[in-house]
This record gives sequence, structure tokens and C-alpha cells, in this order.
Amino acid sequence: MLRFLPLKLGRLYRCLKLLLVVGLFVILLMNTHNLFASFQKNELTDRRFINLNKCPACFGTSWCRKFMNGQVSFETWGRLRFLDVFNVKNVYFAQYGEPREGTRRVVLKRLGSNQELAEIDQKICKRATGRPRCDLIQAMYKTEFARINGDVRLLTPEVVEGWSDLVHCPSQRLLDRVVRRYAETKDSGSFLLKNLKDTERMQLLMTLAFNPEPLVLQSFPSDEGWPFAKYLGACGRMVAVNYVGEELWSFYNAPWEKRVDLARQLMDIAEQLTNNDFEFALYLLDVSFDNFAVGPRDGKVIVVDAENVLVADKRLIKQNKPESYDVWYESRFEECDREACLSFSKDSLCSRVTVDHNYYAVCQNLLSRYATWRGTTGGLLHDPPAHIAKDGQLVTLLDECTRPQKRYGRFQAAKELREYLTQLAAASSSATAR
Repeated sequence: MLRFLPLKLGRLYRCLKLLLVVGLFVILLMNTHNLFASFQKNELTDRRFINLNKCPACFGTSWCRKFMNGQVSFETWGRLRFLDVFNVKNVYFAQYGEPREGTRRVVLKRLGSNQELAEIDQKICKRATGRPRCDLIQAMYKTEFARINGDVRLLTPEVVEGWSDLVHCPSQRLLDRVVRRYAETKDSGSFLLKNLKDTERMQLLMTLAFNPEPLVLQSFPSDEGWPFAKYLGACGRMVAVNYVGEELWSFYNAPWEKRVDLARQLMDIAEQLTNNDFEFALYLLDVSFDNFAVGPRDGKVIVVDAENVLVADKRLIKQNKPESYDVWYESRFEECDREACLSFSKDSLCSRVTVDHNYYAVCQNLLSRYATWRGTTGGLLHDPPAHIAKDGQLVTLLDECTRPQKRYGRFQAAKELREYLTQLAAASSSATAR
């Protein structure tokens, strides 16, 4: 009886596959008229589609001229609105064209699901009128986003603390950096709020509260060597960022040499975001294979989802000296029945100078045998060559980086793992050169 089970499961899988194909075909037939209309119309020129009509309850307007001029257009599948049901995160691929530069691929984000965007509208209305529905534009002028007006000189920590991960424990130095580098104003470069228009201030504050990813990309730009996607601009509730490349998950079964190089880069990112000359620690609170991408030409790993990044000002921590500030903080490994889960204390991340969180996050969720994603376990460094597996050093370092057995063991294991991966990558390069 049991020997026939795989055959039955195989038939069931083929039947489900056929039903899916038939279902999609039926949907296509039912939407034939809409299908042709979708290919003929550039919806990114529609003010309502990109929610430009909701400004200043939006993310910016710096790219509106490009959108309205038709310089930005969805790629083939992005034009089909009935497929939006599968696009829960509201992330689209598009082409952006400049007369002298030609076209290039960009990524468009609404920065939230339809439900999350609807909820922010309801919150704005309730704060302003007590009702879930209202005139959104008028309501914005009755919220805390408008109360911080031109008479307020600086954006201060006590006003925005806890609004989002970016400002869970903000310093004045961080907020000055955010305002000074705000890209949705023509007069950027000043940390004074009074130099922003009323609408620009409200857009900045709404972005900070709803999804601060654009502000992370602007404050820590790729042009200065930070490992984030490049921010391009916004129009309404559609944000444009540079297309980096395929997601990290696409390289899960890449040749061993490639995976070693990617792992080395991931550990380098963990180090850079933890220890840098600016004394800002950027802690990644959401680490998964989908949140990183790899450049097609240079093979560079980049963070492409920066919504959940907590920034701690080490300079301020050293100055204020909170309790146990100079005691090294070790993230605790915990078994989890979900994918890409992490254990951390935001308050500890905000109050300690030396923290191992980024090493822990990369090792556990991406590199080690504990990493699970899309039903697969083993991590990016699964199935090493026989001579490396026999040596045992790689597995030992990955285990100690993920689930340390010694006190402060993760700090040392992360350091040695970076060095070991660098050696493996160099050996692979030498072998290829020969």
C-alpha cells in the first residue's frame, strides 16, 4: 500500500498544477478586455493610481514630473492589475527612461500592503475627526504631522521616539542627519525644519511613522558606501529605488565558490553596520533571503528591504552611560517554528556600545544549518566540498556564531568566520586564475 503513495502524491501534484494553469487561463479569458487595456495604458501617469491625490499624506513628490511625463512604466507583468492579488507587498519592476541615458530597470514600492495603507488612512482620520473615514488632506493638518510646524526649529528625539524602528531611540545627531539628507525637498542640506515647506514636513513625518525605509536609504546612501539600494525619488505613495539584481535566494544552489563570496560579503555587511567611523550602529531586525539582492555585474550584495533597521548612536550611549552600557550584549539563540525569526531586545540594542546582533542575524538566518527559508534548511553554506567538511572548521565557526557555547563566543567566532571566508574566497580566485 505504502509503495503506491508516492505515485498518488505525484498524480495529485500534477492535477493541482493543471488546475492552477486552467484557473489562470480562465482568469485571462475573463479579463481579456482589461488585459488589452492594461498594455495600452501607462497607469503610472494616473494621479489616483499612485495616490498623488492623497498628498501630503504621502511619501513625496520629487519624481512626479517623471511619472506624469510617462518616463516610468511597468514591465510586462506589472501592467496586469488582476495579478496584484499575488503582489501582497506592492513591489513592482518598472523601466525608467531618460532621453540621453536610455532606459534602466527600477523598483517601485508602495511601502506597505493595501491593508496597511488603508489602516494609515483610518488612523489619520480617527486622530483628526474621530471617524475612520474623512477628507484625508484636511485631516492631515489636524494631526501631529502638522503640529510640528515652521515655528519648530529642530526635529527632536522626544517628539518622534518610538514612531518606528529607525527612531526607536533617536539621537539629535541622527535626526539632524535625516532632515539634512531628506531628498523630497528642493532645498535639502539643512537640518532646520523651518527650511521645509509645510507639506514637505508632513510627508517626512508620515514616512518616518509609517515606513522609514526611504529615510534609511537617504540618510545612509549607497553613494557613500553604505550597503543599501539607491533611493531615486517618490510620487504620491509610490517610491522608486535602484534595481540591484536577483534576490539572494536565487543563489542558494549556486556553485560553492560563489556562495562563499556571498557569505563573506554578508559578514562584511554585518561588521560595517555594527562598527563604522560614524559611530552609528544599524541593526537589521528583519533578515531573510528576500531582503538582500546581488548585483549582476559586480556580484555585490546589497540590502534591499530597510524598513526594519534600528539605528543606535554609539556616541550618545558613551556620553550618557546608561546602566551596563559598556557590558558586551550577546543576542540569545532561541528555537523557533517560523522562518527567519530572531530574538532581540530593542532597549538593549539602544543602550549598549558593543552588540553582536548583526552577526547573530546573518549567521542564524542566512548562513548556518539553522537557517530555514521556503521550506529549505541548511543555509547558504550548505553542502561544502568534502575537504572543507572534513576539516570541520567552517561548521564549528557557524555553530558558535549562531548558538555560542562560550561567553562572548559569537564575537570571536564572527571575526574568525570573516577571516576564514576571506581565505576560502581568495583560494577560489587563485584556483580560477590558474
